[in-house]
Amino acid sequence: MNKKYFLRLSATGFFAFVVLIAVLFTACTQKPKTTATAAKTMNKAYYTCSMHPQIHEDHPGNCPICGMKLIKVEMTGNSMDMTENKIRLTATQIQLASIQTDTVREENVGSEKTVTGTVTTDDNKSEELSARLAGRIQQLFVKTTGEKIAMGQPVYSIYSEDLQEAEKEYLLAKQQQKVLHNPDVDYQQLISAAENKLQLWGLSPAQIRNIAVSGKVSATTTILSKVGGTVSEIAVHEGDYVTEGMSVLKTQALNSLWVEAQLYASETNSCKENDRVSVSFPDLGGQVINGKVEFINPELSNASKVNLIRISIPNPQGLVRPGMLAYISIPGGNNHTLAVPVSAILTDGKGSQVWVKNSDGSFSARMVKPGDGNQSYVPVLSGLNAGDIVVTNGAYLLNSEAIFKNGSDNMAGMKM
Repeated sequence: MNKKYFLRLSATGFFAFVVLIAVLFTACTQKPKTTATAAKTMNKAYYTCSMHPQIHEDHPGNCPICGMKLIKVEMTGNSMDMTENKIRLTATQIQLASIQTDTVREENVGSEKTVTGTVTTDDNKSEELSARLAGRIQQLFVKTTGEKIAMGQPVYSIYSEDLQEAEKEYLLAKQQQKVLHNPDVDYQQLISAAENKLQLWGLSPAQIRNIAVSGKVSATTTILSKVGGTVSEIAVHEGDYVTEGMSVLKTQALNSLWVEAQLYASETNSCKENDRVSVSFPDLGGQVINGKVEFINPELSNASKVNLIRISIPNPQGLVRPGMLAYISIPGGNNHTLAVPVSAILTDGKGSQVWVKNSDGSFSARMVKPGDGNQSYVPVLSGLNAGDIVVTNGAYLLNSEAIFKNGSDNMAGMKM
């Protein structure tokens, strides 16, 4: 091999080596970028606070303002569509964000009076579980107040001689039907009568079938709950003897509550039953909930000469608790006009807007011109029509999401 051939071979190998290094370098520099871009596209999610939706974090944790656990908002695939200036949320996202809506209509935007009230349980939603037969409580399965129970859940087991006799009658009727063939006796009627007695004494159809299958009478019987809710009172203990009709426990549904306040006689003329009022809660950062006047006591208190007023409020998320302090805004003037709740208006340096729920379930921002209202309602001079559905709770989350997706100029292109 001569020297020229060797040099030519060396130069060719060196050139191939340089090309190989360049290719590898290009692949190494481009691959992470592609992977990062794909990951960013596939994993569109952030964490926010239901009370402070302006918080956006890329990792789970607690809200830096109130300390509540952050909720995850998924934006993968079709869960959120920003086409045509619309935001589409899944049912889960709407529930987590506590988005609530109201219909635009005429409301009283006159002056208001604020009174102090206290949250109590709604007595109309309370239920009581009573003993249906006499016996001794062998074991309690629900022992603490505040515990949630559901219908069909075991509550206690009881030893009852009367119940044992009824179970024997049922098994005897089943046995006679199988063995005896007296045409003058309606065995099915006897069995049905025995089953009805067991059901009236608290046994479920499944428990009755188990007795028929086993063919035995048990020493104790488990009684299942006929009510559901949060346990507010337990009236018995293990080992107690109960009689028919004796209270075992009471439950309370906390998804609807009352707010009770006292008014002077001259103040009760400003409101009537079924009126809509606004209730705010300082313990929840001033959160406002629309309530309805449920009851106004027709009689004044003999001692203080004040009148009791009761407002019902929804509590689907369970944030409001009995015993909380509340401020009730009662209309004092009489100026009815097209208006929206105060919480629906979002105002910044560029103007005021509301979020409207469209007929297809999506949400769109709309510029409005508000007037002077009160603590509950703001009149809308332009931008909305009667019957439009606006977001009254969770509007900040929709607004921050629009800014997050489209930039800070969220109201660009909108006209009054």
